[in-house]
Amino acid sequence: MAFELPPLPYDYEALQPFMSKETLEYHHDKHHKAYVDNGNKLAAEAGMEGKTVEEVVVASFGKNAGLFNNAAQHYNHIHFWKWMKKGGGGKNLPGALQKAIDSDLGGYDKFRADFINAGTTQFGSGWAWVSVKDGKLEISKTPNGENPLVHGASPILGVDVWEHSYYIDYRNARPKYLEAFVDSLINWDHVLEMYEAAKS
Repeated sequence: MAFELPPLPYDYEALQPFMSKETLEYHHDKHHKAYVDNGNKLAAEAGMEGKTVEEVVVASFGKNAGLFNNAAQHYNHIHFWKWMKKGGGGKNLPGALQKAIDSDLGGYDKFRADFINAGTTQFGSGWAWVSVKDGKLEISKTPNGENPLVHGASPILGVDVWEHSYYIDYRNARPKYLEAFVDSLINWDHVLEMYEAAKS
C-alpha cells in the first residue's frame, strides 16, 4: 500500500506557543511529505509497494538505507503528530499508563527526567522513545530515523529531535523544546492506545 501524508489532527495554530504554525507547516508539509514521496519511489523500486509501513521499516533495516530512512521517518511522523495535542502533557495520565510508568520507569518524575535526558543527549538527529519491550516499558534513543520497531520493541511515545522540529521556535535550546513537549503537548490518550495495542 502506498504511503500517504496524513492530515494533521489539529490546525496549524493549535499547538502554539509550544510549537508554532511555521514549524508545523515546514515539518508536516515539507519534511514529512518528502519522506512519503521518496519512500513511495524507493519502495516501488525495491518491490515492496504492497507492504505496510511497519513491514517496510523492518524489511529494509540494514539492507536498503535509503528506503529505510524514508519509511521509518514516515512511520515515526504518522505517530508524532498524534502524540501531541492542544492542552496536552503534564501528570494527568490514564490509570493504566500511570501504573506502568510507576512500576517500570520509577514514577512520573523519573520518567520525565529520563525521557528529556534521552532526547537531549541524542547526538545529532534522532528520536527519544518510550516503548514496550518484553512486556515492560523502557526509554531509549535512536539516531536519524531509526525506531524501536527494529529492536524488537513497540514504541508508544516518541519525540523528534531533528533540528527542523524545534529550531524555528527554540533555536539551539533542545532541552526547552523537550520540556515543552512533555509538560504541554503529549497526547496521553494516543500513548495509551499504543500501549494497549502493544500489550495485547
